[in-house]
Amino acid sequence: MTKKERLFVKKVWDFYHRHGRQSLPWRKTKNPYHILVSEIMLQQTQVERVIPKYESFLKKFPTVKDLAKARLGDVLREWQGLGYNRRAKMLHHAAKEIEGTSFGTFPRTSLELQKLSGVGPYTAGAVMAFAYNKPVPVIETNIRSVYLHHFFKNKESVTDTEILGFVERTMDTENPREWYAALMDYGSHLKKEKGSKNVQSKHYTKQSTFKGSDREIRGAILRALSGKGYSEKTLYADLTFTNKRVKEQLKALLKEGLIKKNGQLYTLP
Repeated sequence: MTKKERLFVKKVWDFYHRHGRQSLPWRKTKNPYHILVSEIMLQQTQVERVIPKYESFLKKFPTVKDLAKARLGDVLREWQGLGYNRRAKMLHHAAKEIEGTSFGTFPRTSLELQKLSGVGPYTAGAVMAFAYNKPVPVIETNIRSVYLHHFFKNKESVTDTEILGFVERTMDTENPREWYAALMDYGSHLKKEKGSKNVQSKHYTKQSTFKGSDREIRGAILRALSGKGYSEKTLYADLTFTNKRVKEQLKALLKEGLIKKNGQLYTLP
């Protein structure tokens, strides 16, 4: 480790010890299922919005077996307010995959985790670090922002492969669980104080505007159906979008299995 890297590590730890968010509910558990739920929820969603949904979700589905046995419609109802409802469906499917193999044993390697629906390299690495305290190199938006700020100040189109070398060299291999928590908290602080550095990343994609988007229409449909069944005509009347766009999203949601149709009524599955 270079002198600059050692100073960087000290700065991250110093910030964490003064300002770390140790009270976050998923920081108080080593249960891999609970960690997986938190990581799926936190994708593209602010921490403040996730906290109450995380606690409510685990109260409703406290174990992976409970989630696997649940109806998808009930999972989607509990997910309301988080958006990106495909994540709920994939998490539900992942629970079924876990329960369907090895007597419900939760995967303990990154490769096994990545075989689950909706679990990519980062989510698998996060479960390995936060649940099992394994020193697996991981990169997510806050972590990426930290390394870009300290080691790539004036460089554009930085790849994650370039960042990975710094992640590996500066990792606390004895306590990766807390080290990654420290990196994430420091990264969140840097973004608030200095703006996002992720625009320098080659992998950066600007998040699309929610207002008036297909995501907004899909969320409105699922929110309506979480209470009762609706006919297409009633949805047209109750939602504030054009009939054409509502029809398009009904078709897409049916295809994805996020809703179903019984006669003239659309319902959650």
